[in-house]
Amino acid sequence: MNRLTGKVALVTGAGRGIGAAIARAFAAEGAAVVLAELDIATAQGTAREIAEASGARVLAVQTDVTQSASVQAAVSEAQEAFGPVDVLVNNAGINVFADPLTMTDDDWRRCFAVDLDGVWNGCRAVLPGMVERRAGSIINIASTHAFQIIPGCFPYPVAKHGVIGLTRALGIEYAPRNVRVNAIAPGYIETQLTHDWWNAQPDPEAARRATLELPPMKRIGKPEEVAMTAVFLASDEAPFINASCITIDGGRTALHHE
Repeated sequence: MNRLTGKVALVTGAGRGIGAAIARAFAAEGAAVVLAELDIATAQGTAREIAEASGARVLAVQTDVTQSASVQAAVSEAQEAFGPVDVLVNNAGINVFADPLTMTDDDWRRCFAVDLDGVWNGCRAVLPGMVERRAGSIINIASTHAFQIIPGCFPYPVAKHGVIGLTRALGIEYAPRNVRVNAIAPGYIETQLTHDWWNAQPDPEAARRATLELPPMKRIGKPEEVAMTAVFLASDEAPFINASCITIDGGRTALHHE
């Protein structure tokens, strides 16, 4: 298990869910991992768990991805602790679902501040070093909302469309410097946020069953399944994959209708 040995990885929103799964997988593959997380207590707990399980070098850093200075400080701490950042995973995100005509300006700004500006802040913080070293992999966690629309989810898909555009633009811009920028678009993944949504419905069990019926595989994904794709993109096994998006949804977005 040494596909990332010698690499330093920074993962935003790594305290739980997909981000935590990616951090665990990176550590298991030999990387030194920095968990950049707004909820520092959650990040510290996850970091301790990862270090005990893998023996990897792990650091938790409080980070607000909406603030470029905070993201730059996290990158600086990572460099001081472990060395230059080889891999960045922009995972931090929030769900903002509203009616377009009744949504507040604050909701709009909050969605884009985290889900798009936060991704750019991460990219901007690590790109100078990666360009100078002529090596690096950036992985942006997008969503199937980036190319398919679910009514009632505005403006979240608008921000995720932007993440794909940012990924492609930066991937092309820095390809001559051997810096790869790719995205992963998860569909329904069984995280705490998914459970919270089920539990908020009038009939949580019915909502869960309906969700499980959506993918052709008749189940939803696991955070670990997203994490292993991130390992692949971060590794030296994917040197010619750039400005691309890998969809992880069990085939749901390929299905024309039920």
